[in-house]
Amino acid sequence: MGTDSVLVGCGAGFSGDRLDAAAPVVRSLIRAKRPAAIMFETLGERTLALAQLARMENPDKGYEPLLERLLAPILEACLQHNIRILGNFGAANPLAAAKAIAGLGRRLGCRPMRIAVVQGDDLVAAGQLGALEDESGRPLAFGPVISANAYLGAAPLVEALQAGADIVVSGRVADPSLALAPFIHHHGWALDDWQRLACGTLAGHLLECGAQVTGGYYADPGFKDVPDPHDIGFPIVAMQGDGDFTIGKADTGGGLVDRHTVTEQILYEIHDPSRYLTPDVTLDITNVELDDSVQNEVRVRGAVGHARPERLKVTVGYDGGWLGEGEISYAGPNAAARAKLALDVIRRRIGPDISMRGDIIGVASVFNDDAGQWLSQHMAPSSDVRLRIAVSSPDRAIAARAAEEVLALYTCGPAGGGGARGNTRRRIATASAYIRRDLVKTRIEMLE
Repeated sequence: MGTDSVLVGCGAGFSGDRLDAAAPVVRSLIRAKRPAAIMFETLGERTLALAQLARMENPDKGYEPLLERLLAPILEACLQHNIRILGNFGAANPLAAAKAIAGLGRRLGCRPMRIAVVQGDDLVAAGQLGALEDESGRPLAFGPVISANAYLGAAPLVEALQAGADIVVSGRVADPSLALAPFIHHHGWALDDWQRLACGTLAGHLLECGAQVTGGYYADPGFKDVPDPHDIGFPIVAMQGDGDFTIGKADTGGGLVDRHTVTEQILYEIHDPSRYLTPDVTLDITNVELDDSVQNEVRVRGAVGHARPERLKVTVGYDGGWLGEGEISYAGPNAAARAKLALDVIRRRIGPDISMRGDIIGVASVFNDDAGQWLSQHMAPSSDVRLRIAVSSPDRAIAARAAEEVLALYTCGPAGGGGARGNTRRRIATASAYIRRDLVKTRIEMLE
């Protein structure tokens, strides 16, 4: 790859990713002695909903709960070597996340840093709920809305980098945009250079899920073997100014990057391969070519870009009521039948008017349905199963019955149940909407 290339590595592909994954990436970036950045992608619809709940309970929270543990191993090294850090780990509270990073830097004795906070994705704060539309452009109205967050693109992240930010903290930014921004910033690409933006977006799409592209989710023993999956190196892209790029991985003993792993990740979450919509560009991957002639490195060419959509996607969060869960294990002779009897007992006690699901893990869970029809048709003997009951309701007391009824099985039977546990938690339901791009106003707040 040419000397004008910029490197972007991935330190996390979701909230809950390995906390030790970023350090080998940073070490590899430092050894390369080229302009570099590292992205942390920790935000999905589910994690954003959880963040909104956390902020409702504590206005100082609502950002990635593992943020300080993610950054502590690499913050000082990144600042020393001018490796920019970008992350959507701000979730529902980017400013609080930035303050937490500043506090972490002080505790670690890091040099002074500039932290840019990207604002503008929060449409509730902006008073733009009335502008939400469905996929066909018709106005949308929801019940009591807790949150509404637009998927921002790379432009405000580029603005932050141009302002000298060492760290860029955002809320809901499209995953590939976290990588696209340093490509644009380093190479000086125009925000309407659809061809190069398509290449950068494809690179970001490959990076966004961390080890998925370096053998993690690819692994299937005996069919798709991956060396040392306990030590998988997370991905790194080297991007040239013309949009050609290679993807490899951090220098660890584990993982795999070849045309198969890259192909799987390219197709991940792609609906129309000729028209993958992002806030930055419409990406066409139908002519992409891969060259894996170098071990653990794939050269990617052929992405095509078209004008970006005129609307931005929005994730809307609203009150989803309460979810109660209870679990108990049955083992030994006739265990599955005893678990099925316990399920039938609880279903009759809770009644048909309450939303309930019962799974017998070890017999039917993933393939099962809420009504239990699949379980009834595929009931099979097993000597080791776990019964799971879930109750959904707007009323917390009703949802809590899942755990209560499971616990009562200890003496109410059937025989041999053990290891009961349960919980009741509030839920935010999510839905997708759209908003005109020109109605979403972004701004940068800089913490010195």
